[in-house]
Amino acid sequence: MEVNPPKQEHLLALKVMRLTKPTLFTNIPVTCEEKDLPGDLFNQLMRDDPSTVRGAEILMLGEMLTLPQNFGNIFLGETFSSYISVHNDSNQIVKDILVKADLQTSSQRLNLSASNAAVAELKPDCCIDDVIHHEVKEIGTHILVCAVSYTTQGGEKMYFRKFFKFQTDEVFLEAQIQNITTSPMFMEKVSLEPSIMYNVTELNSVNQAGECVSTFGSRAYLQPMDTRQYLYCLKPKKEFAEKAGIIKGVTVIGKLDIVWKTNLGERGRLQTSQLQRMAPGYGDVRLSLEAIPDTVNLEEPFHITCKITNCSSERTMDLVLEMCNTSSIHWCGISGRQLGKLHPSSSLCLALTLLSSVQGLQSVSGLRITDTFLKRTYEYDDIAQVCVVSSAVKVES
Repeated sequence: MEVNPPKQEHLLALKVMRLTKPTLFTNIPVTCEEKDLPGDLFNQLMRDDPSTVRGAEILMLGEMLTLPQNFGNIFLGETFSSYISVHNDSNQIVKDILVKADLQTSSQRLNLSASNAAVAELKPDCCIDDVIHHEVKEIGTHILVCAVSYTTQGGEKMYFRKFFKFQTDEVFLEAQIQNITTSPMFMEKVSLEPSIMYNVTELNSVNQAGECVSTFGSRAYLQPMDTRQYLYCLKPKKEFAEKAGIIKGVTVIGKLDIVWKTNLGERGRLQTSQLQRMAPGYGDVRLSLEAIPDTVNLEEPFHITCKITNCSSERTMDLVLEMCNTSSIHWCGISGRQLGKLHPSSSLCLALTLLSSVQGLQSVSGLRITDTFLKRTYEYDDIAQVCVVSSAVKVES
């Protein structure tokens, strides 16, 4: 077994952060009456909490601000703002740096870069900063594509790009159903009828002692003004998933069928129109995960299976795979091996071996695929997560 040392592929590092206003931090009050067992303990804890407002501890009010932890949702009519920074992590002077930011919507691709001119040079430990803005006028998925090209001291032209998008074929649909009548309602049926391209799995029940039990309990009644959330998972059928480019753009995923009865036995039915989603774009090369264990032992090799797809409809690619170690994930095998030519709209499966040196939930990262024809490198980080436990804990297969 050969373990590859950590390797940095590019001289420049790209950071993208959404610019948005912070929100007020709100605490969840937990209190009780003084005659209860905890006595005044809960109230005293709320009074000592620095995030609460003095004299109004039991109200969900706060004086502290919370910074956003992710890109979050962007609503129609809002202005999307993002901060882009390219930093020279190396000890070399990099020349002819060009940073391009595009926003892909369901109908068009917009260039958001403030300037299309290349920066002559970037010294070590220096950075290029840019702020982009876009007023959201379309409903659907928006994909931010950031591309960076530059020239090294040796005259080699380098290029990489990052996509800020969803990385899975699975579609999770949540349907919220509320009884807005004045009497209880018996929910006879709530189902999702998928389109011809998808298979559906209902996530509204759990397996207990070999029996399927509803997450809503044994009673199927919905009281007035009550709301239930129904969750479904859709996966593309094999014949569609294997053909790159078919499931893209706006696709139909299915329709909801809801059947209920009133307290007097009157039956009602509602069937929605076809529900649509904006399928994510994956660029020219797509990497998807076919198989990975949920739990592995610390410092013991485990295997994963990846599928690499040429999403181009015209161009054959000659691919090279590099595996870069992280602080916790270490790849086993030879890095920089040739994968060979991959024809348009075709795929290949790849079995890889790796191990983790850190316990806990670890992210599988560090795969780099280079198209030698265009000298274009595609980076794949946060491919999946795996739970790493001590070797003393037996992992069930």
